[in-house]
Amino acid sequence: MKRRMLGTFGVLLAGAALLAGCGKSSSSSSDSNSGAKDAKKFPEATATATAKKGGSITIAEESDTPVKGVFLNELSDSQYDSDFMSFGNETLFATDDQYKITNKGAATFKMDRKAKTVTIEVKKGVKWSDGKQVTAKDVEYSYEIIANKASQSSRYTSSLADIVGLAEYHDGKSKKISGIEMPDGENGRKVVLHFKEMKPGMTQSGNGFFWECAAPYHYLKDVPFSKLQSSDKVRKNPLFFGPYKLSKLVRGQSATWVRNPYYYRGKAKLDKITISVISSNSASQSIKSKKFDIIDVVNSQWKEVKGTKGYNFVAQIPLSYSYMGFKVGKWDKKTGSVKMNKNSKMSNRYLRQAMGYAMNVDEVTKHYTQGLSFRVKTLVPEAFGDFHDKSVKGFPLNIKKANALLDKAGYKKKKGETYRRDPNGKKLTIHLAAMSGSPNQEAIVQNYIQQWKKIGLHVTLTTGRLIEFNSFYDKVENDDPSVDVFMAAWSLSSEPTQDDLYGPKAPYNFERFATSENTKLLKEMGSDKAFNHSYRVQKFHEWQQYMQKEAFVIPLNNSYSIKAVDSKLINLSLKPSQMNNGFPLWYKVGFKK
Repeated sequence: MKRRMLGTFGVLLAGAALLAGCGKSSSSSSDSNSGAKDAKKFPEATATATAKKGGSITIAEESDTPVKGVFLNELSDSQYDSDFMSFGNETLFATDDQYKITNKGAATFKMDRKAKTVTIEVKKGVKWSDGKQVTAKDVEYSYEIIANKASQSSRYTSSLADIVGLAEYHDGKSKKISGIEMPDGENGRKVVLHFKEMKPGMTQSGNGFFWECAAPYHYLKDVPFSKLQSSDKVRKNPLFFGPYKLSKLVRGQSATWVRNPYYYRGKAKLDKITISVISSNSASQSIKSKKFDIIDVVNSQWKEVKGTKGYNFVAQIPLSYSYMGFKVGKWDKKTGSVKMNKNSKMSNRYLRQAMGYAMNVDEVTKHYTQGLSFRVKTLVPEAFGDFHDKSVKGFPLNIKKANALLDKAGYKKKKGETYRRDPNGKKLTIHLAAMSGSPNQEAIVQNYIQQWKKIGLHVTLTTGRLIEFNSFYDKVENDDPSVDVFMAAWSLSSEPTQDDLYGPKAPYNFERFATSENTKLLKEMGSDKAFNHSYRVQKFHEWQQYMQKEAFVIPLNNSYSIKAVDSKLINLSLKPSQMNNGFPLWYKVGFKK
């Protein structure tokens, strides 16, 4: 069970076990929500005090797959990579507790709605771990990496293409990005971004309309864009401007970080941090034997570990959800957009809705996670306040309704047959791709397959078994014909704009659905009119109701995230203002004096 914290600068691919229950349930029905009661009591932070200098800590990374190890924000989209590089990988901006950008980070931020610009100025003394100042060119170079087709970054989106000249650069029509201005030259510290139109979410971190990281141009400029992802400078010896620098890497398995002597906020407290991959099966045993200083709790194992001495527990509900997506088209590489196929197997709305209503998500979360997971009803989490539409009910279990929907759509059974046929009378087999990763994942997925059998749908696993994380996303991203439906999860960015997940030009729109109504609603949610808060809220609600009706994506569940932190450690906080890019401010974390 992989617990994740939010990546503020953009969405991240998450493991299947992010939210699914795992491990055997040891709870009886009478105390099935005890975990949630416990989690609500836990603080979001450990004690705050003056830390002593020195000491080393070990951190567990729960994963049943090796970490890919692409240590460059512009090319990485896996949460495992983000976790591994979080000790050095700071973004340009700090935020307040509502994720609004402040000027307390590595760079300042100024928005001018009239001029349609955002000015970013890197602070003097913000240096890469080789001692070089972070420059305007480093900020601009990030956009080149993302927008250059040769680098194959999945970060290029229609949201970023609102920057003047970015699309022309992406299409090879221009060698420079005309809308990124460096008034003091490449070695200066100021960057002015020019936009076609201003968006209401721009003052929030994670908005997707501009990039919040920088890449070390002086270090990477000799590597061709096509070779960046495989280069040693990205895979083995990356540069960051955060509090720690990478000193040792065991590829896919562990990383050791030591102080970055050039860190702009001063010396980090700890001498060394080591993060190591462990199997989620061994998480509870690792807590009980106090093998790690910081380790995520596997929710279904909560009862086994809750009384462990020597740890403080901190908890939060992360901005994440797991979901089921239906493949209704393909990605068109030529146009860089979604090509929907109205005749695809999963194109019938009633079929998608029926599959949603047949799922017993509430039962599953109760049975496997002691109340630490819960069904999500809409694609805009409650954490987004009034943008979340409370009236949307999602897909609670309703077998009667599911059967009626299939009957209405013409999915009929022939006499003596177990399974329904499609409306043309042909046999119907639906191939489901689901990730391996947690001890009970197989049981949960098989449970859903049985639920679908109850309504006469023949659902079978793609490849006949659960698929490892990297292979799973390889199939989903490349629209493998063996995938009709898939179960995945997102770690979300901290601004509710939906373009990067569900827009017609979003590579992350894995369902490949693009309707004129969806595009219209997304545009309205980010239009000039949407600077009026109540109008924007209204459009968010309309979109959630539309997504409920169309059911291209069915939200499944979210969970409390509990961390066990060595009781001698202080200054670790999960409050947004005390985090960077969704991770604790590691330079502050240390041992009690």
